Amino acid sequence: MANLVAIVGRPNVGKSTLFNRLTKSRQAIVSDEAGTTRDRQYGKCDWNGKEFSVVDTGGWVVNSDDIFEEEIRKQVLIATEEADLIIFLVDIMTGVTDLDMDVANILRRTKIPVILAANKTDNNTLIYNSAEFYSLGLGDPMCISSATGSGTGDLLDEVLKKMPEKGGELLEDGIPRFAVVGRPNAGKSSIINAFIGEDRNIVTEIAGTTRDSIYTRYDKFGFDFYLVDTAGIRRKNKVTEDLEFYSVMRSIRAIENSDVCILMIDATRGIEAQDMNIFQLIQKNNKSLVVVVNKWDLVENKDQKVMDTFEAAIRNRMAPFTDFPIIFASALTKQRIFRVLETAKTVYQNRKIKIGTTKLNEMMLPLIEAYPPPSIKGKYIKIKYCSQLPNTQIPSFVFYANLPQYIKEPYKRFLENKIRANWTLTGSPINIFIRQK
Repeated sequence: MANLVAIVGRPNVGKSTLFNRLTKSRQAIVSDEAGTTRDRQYGKCDWNGKEFSVVDTGGWVVNSDDIFEEEIRKQVLIATEEADLIIFLVDIMTGVTDLDMDVANILRRTKIPVILAANKTDNNTLIYNSAEFYSLGLGDPMCISSATGSGTGDLLDEVLKKMPEKGGELLEDGIPRFAVVGRPNAGKSSIINAFIGEDRNIVTEIAGTTRDSIYTRYDKFGFDFYLVDTAGIRRKNKVTEDLEFYSVMRSIRAIENSDVCILMIDATRGIEAQDMNIFQLIQKNNKSLVVVVNKWDLVENKDQKVMDTFEAAIRNRMAPFTDFPIIFASALTKQRIFRVLETAKTVYQNRKIKIGTTKLNEMMLPLIEAYPPPSIKGKYIKIKYCSQLPNTQIPSFVFYANLPQYIKEPYKRFLENKIRANWTLTGSPINIFIRQK
């Protein structure tokens, strides 16, 4: 199970730049304005063969002066509840500020490891300025520069050293894990209660530490799977219920530990930005997807036309990945609850599909010949052979071409669509690789 590292600190100390550096991504928009984007807050970091998740708390702060500092305190509190380790970033150019002191006060009380990093140490003479950060009471400050990368290797070594060891759960292999995710009040707890409510005795729970997801073994009606439940581990007094950042931090845990994600959408509110945030987390982690439109009993006009419009709107927002099931249900009246489980089970089986190489080539090569990749600079691209890679988490296909570097994303999508048209892979993501033949 992946560990979660949160980067906290006041605005403009370089959290996003450090996040980009650690996740080797350049997708974060870095500017002098706080809270620039929302999508890039989460990524994976791989260091010395160990992988962990990184969350940048920066973009979740509402940018207005009167609630600004309050929001930052909230983020830090949530991070101390949810993360396994915290990197507290300060700015060596401006020194210690009141807000740094506030954050340090919260972090000194927490039980999880904290690493203090003094950013923007772009030359060696600045190192002497780091002495004043000892006043924060969080140990030795590590001097780094997110922009140039100096000191970040040492920082990552320290992260691995202080990272708490994860005990392996006592889960049986080969049993699917379903996670119910969605924003607050979409009906996650209600649907979990509807699944397992009355017959609690058939259900066994395996809880990790507070920060881990709780696994609930569901073994009846011919089903056998673990429900990855994050709804039951909330300490309400610390966190206001509606906080978007909170539900995303929660979702990361559940999504990473599951095979199939059941994404709950509130029928009375439609698909919102936060649903898209969670959908992107599911995609980044290559998890299978079932969308459940909950509270369908509250919709007044329930004819087929309304359903079709709603469904089209969801697929439209989530494009280009549109091959997933959508179920209109109600956790309260238990309408179509059973179908949710059946669909999740089917989607899990689709994830495990194995397609024979001969069959794959017989089907795909004529299609490729009829629609070859567009030629670039007068060079013709030929795909001679394809096969499915063995032992991968999701169905992954490799196509061997003479000039793989010239095959662009739209053509890969064409190949994916043709595979989906000929084999049932509903709900499951697919990897397409192009290699030199």
